[in-house]
Amino acid sequence: MKIRTPVILLAVSSLLAVAAFAADAPAPVLPAHTIPNSQVRVLPRNAAGRQYQLHIGLPESYATHPERRYPIVFVTDGYWDFAKISVAEGSLTYDKVVPEFITVGIGYAGENLNYNKLRLWELPPVPHGDNGENTGHGADFLRTIETEIIPLMEREYRVDASFRVLAGSSLGGLFTLYTMYTKPELFQGYIAATPAVVVGNDWLLGYEEAFFRSGRPLHARLFVSGGGNESPGFLGGILRYNARVCSRKNPDLAYKFLVVEGERHGGVQIETYVRGLRFVFEPRAPESGPATSP
Repeated sequence: MKIRTPVILLAVSSLLAVAAFAADAPAPVLPAHTIPNSQVRVLPRNAAGRQYQLHIGLPESYATHPERRYPIVFVTDGYWDFAKISVAEGSLTYDKVVPEFITVGIGYAGENLNYNKLRLWELPPVPHGDNGENTGHGADFLRTIETEIIPLMEREYRVDASFRVLAGSSLGGLFTLYTMYTKPELFQGYIAATPAVVVGNDWLLGYEEAFFRSGRPLHARLFVSGGGNESPGFLGGILRYNARVCSRKNPDLAYKFLVVEGERHGGVQIETYVRGLRFVFEPRAPESGPATSP
């Protein structure tokens, strides 16, 4: 019987050499995942020194149907929430419960940014916490959206200007509600996911009261949510706001409120955007009721 040990040792040595070479070889460069039909645009720095970046999602039919115009959804905290809206848009248009729409996530230009610090400057309409002059500039942010971002989108994209939606979560939800009471004609639909009503000791409730007493009309569709497992103090502000809106009985405001049971502050957002988009676009839905086919 012949001994094959040297052959076995040679084979093992070869395998170890191949493994060592593979370990030293550089990892393959793989392409990054991108959201289809999306663009990123950096805007010039404005007078306040802010430089915004727009995350723009175009409908699937945008390139093949140049005759069409589309409603538009703006969402704050675009670096986080643009992807959430984009995912919702694909599923909802597939179900034909919303029309195709353009999405614009509003964020900031630059690398390695502190989003939590940046958003404090403009999303709260009043000073928040111990941040001094670096917070409470909601009026400036709204002015930028109205005079720069909306005109850009409606000038360079096929936007149906008759139906705009504003969405946001947490401080973005507070900004959404502030916008509705400041410029009620600017948007036709509003989605406020777990809005930070408690900022400024329920400042928003006083602002709503002043709007109500002014007698200004409010023709809009509004969806508001909170998470059932959010901190009781934070959820309490949302519940107080809901009670206030319900007490007004405004026939021109289509309003829906949802507590997402079992969810905390972050988990409530995706369900809110799905249900909120369905609600604000309900009058424009291609179909309604149960599906007739898979």
